[in-house]
Amino acid sequence: MRDWDMTIPRTYLAAPVAHPVERRSSDRFLPYGPSPRTAARRSKTMVRYVGLDVHPKEVEACILDGTGRVALRARVACTREALGAFARRQLARQDRVVLEATCNTWSVASLLRPYVADVVVSNPYKTRLIAHAKVKTDKVDAYVLAQLLKSGFLATVWAPPDDVLKRRRLVSRRSGLVSDRTVVKNRIHAILHQRLITAPFSDVFGVGGLEWLKKVPLDPEGREAVDSDLRLLETLDQEIEPMDEALAKEAYGDPRVKLLMTMPGVDVGVAMALLAAWGDISRFPEPDKAAAYLGLVPRVQGSGDKCYYGPITKEGRSHARWMLVQAAQKMDANPGPLGHFFRKLLRKKNRSVAVVATARKMAAIAWQMLTHNEPYRYALPVQTQMKLSRLRVVATGEKRPSGRPKGTKLPNFGSGIRTKTIPSLSEVYEKEGLPPTREFEKLTAAEQRGMQKMGVEVFARDIRKPHTVIITKEKAQKEP
Repeated sequence: MRDWDMTIPRTYLAAPVAHPVERRSSDRFLPYGPSPRTAARRSKTMVRYVGLDVHPKEVEACILDGTGRVALRARVACTREALGAFARRQLARQDRVVLEATCNTWSVASLLRPYVADVVVSNPYKTRLIAHAKVKTDKVDAYVLAQLLKSGFLATVWAPPDDVLKRRRLVSRRSGLVSDRTVVKNRIHAILHQRLITAPFSDVFGVGGLEWLKKVPLDPEGREAVDSDLRLLETLDQEIEPMDEALAKEAYGDPRVKLLMTMPGVDVGVAMALLAAWGDISRFPEPDKAAAYLGLVPRVQGSGDKCYYGPITKEGRSHARWMLVQAAQKMDANPGPLGHFFRKLLRKKNRSVAVVATARKMAAIAWQMLTHNEPYRYALPVQTQMKLSRLRVVATGEKRPSGRPKGTKLPNFGSGIRTKTIPSLSEVYEKEGLPPTREFEKLTAAEQRGMQKMGVEVFARDIRKPHTVIITKEKAQKEP
């Protein structure tokens, strides 16, 4: 060998083809290689990379040795028995396994994790090498996944623990049942609209509305359809009720749920959906990362001095994003900072843009609340107390006494004036075991200026002290 050959790195001389799809499995045609005894000895100590292309019925596996050569190809039935047998016979403790995120990914990952050193899940949206390949088969996909894992260029996703997966399944199932119930209600509304019948109730599916639906005169076809949908509606209510109780019991034992429920528009379902999507909030170093995980940030395309902001990415947990968007729909009537932010956008943009932008802001605020273990600073005391009390009653059945102590008279007793005492926000949080909120004077100067600029300073000061409301037939007038 000449002297200048020694200066060239060996990795450069033996560099593989850049695109692994073009390379495929041509290693088997090489005229040289280790002896079978050497290969067997190396396989016991060498880290291997296993790519799995998972489908509902079968799994395509490709195992690469430490040098990048195909050591084994196999097609296994996607069952617990078949995957367990494959893991016991073909996998080793030092192996690393990769598979794409799909419907049954986490079940396969939990089944294989005890047999190997590591199981990672790739992000299919970022694995463009597979999505844009000209030759795309199950064998090629498994091979490319193994090659990307070996080279360290694989975009992975966070593997949630078992308790988070259980919470995700519970929240998703309840959401599916509620969606089915909404479909049934919409069918009943359609039957009434088709026959030009107007219900005399604002809530057709309340106690009085359901009795009216059972007796309203309809043609035989319409009566049969309404009775069938009413039976389905009753069945769905029976399935959703115990699920709500289980969800409330799990939520009541998690103090993070109570923190999130102090935010306007957020109930048990929204709080549980956010926690199921985020898991450990410390994974996100800043609030923008947490919002981006829900797909609530805009798409950005920048080049040189030009930058284009498009619609939101819609990546991540779609269910949690949808729940947060539904919670933001109620912000137009909120008197606090969130309501001001919503109404300000509504004057310049359409309602959909304002709702999504408010949902993104709520995600950022939720990150701050969970990170600093602090409830929402500008919550309405009465509404917040009702939400937290409802959660406590459903979860534990505990009903705390309310009103004045026995034997004490009202201040206006005998005058004919009805009054109601509204507690301060700190009193509500203290009764429910939440950390106290800051007084307005202890807020940062920048936050105080922001409240003044938005015109909600009076509201921010008012919710931090108890006051009495005079109840009249016409309106409720506040008395300092």
